[in-house]
Amino acid sequence: MARFRSWDGTELAYRVTGDGPPLVCVPGGPGQAVAYLGDLGGLSATRTLVLLDNRGTGDSAIPADPATYRVDRIADDVEALRAHLGLDTMDLLGHSASGGTCMLYAAAHPARLRRLVLVAPSLRVLGLQSDVDLAHVLAERSHEPWIDEAAAALTAEAADEQDLERLRMLAAPLLYGTWNDAARAQAAAEPAQFARAATDGFYADFTPDPALPERLAALAVPTLLVAGEHDVWPTRHAMRQLAALLTASRLTVQPGAGHFPWVDDPRAFAASVEAFLAAAPA
Repeated sequence: MARFRSWDGTELAYRVTGDGPPLVCVPGGPGQAVAYLGDLGGLSATRTLVLLDNRGTGDSAIPADPATYRVDRIADDVEALRAHLGLDTMDLLGHSASGGTCMLYAAAHPARLRRLVLVAPSLRVLGLQSDVDLAHVLAERSHEPWIDEAAAALTAEAADEQDLERLRMLAAPLLYGTWNDAARAQAAAEPAQFARAATDGFYADFTPDPALPERLAALAVPTLLVAGEHDVWPTRHAMRQLAALLTASRLTVQPGAGHFPWVDDPRAFAASVEAFLAAAPA
């Protein structure tokens, strides 16, 4: 692990793996260590992945001020990492909750981005709905033996922390295209990867900026949106709304995938992202 000091002096850690042009990767959760991204389905074969542990997670230090866990302050950490790496411009990838971080970063620092990849991004920073046509997505999986139990767990209220973890595991199959050994292994590893303070602080006192959609609509940075066909949050239908907003974006719906498309079909995921990053400027 390499380390640097961010804008407020908090020491953050990042891992570098792979070969090729750099791709800065920010994990979601929120509050999850970057380990769950792995090598993004083998994308490290063509890209040098710079994998950031967000503040208070993984090997990064706990900040002195808990308010700095907030999504917009994490965007400031991304800018601090870019400067530390000495990159004039960079390719940036965000997954799930960090999709919001990366959209805020793009709006604040468009000149620092060459290309942007948003994988199953949270739409909360835009105030958009993520569960568009969720009933339709669930109905498409009605043949799965676990569907009734998983769908019920998805919206159930937990009685305590132990019950929350039980419900999370029951709903976990909905986040994958196939509930196989790889999916089970990732889901089982997740609890140890989360830092509660970072999770709780991510949206604490955050209010979406009503001007953000307009600013992102004007963004000229080429953007790849990757949606899983079976993802429940955001659904592929919600992602189409995001694609309509981001005029410089291209939407790829990965067949048979859920919230973690590099787990469901590593080769397809890595190939689509690499093709986008390697494409000549329009």
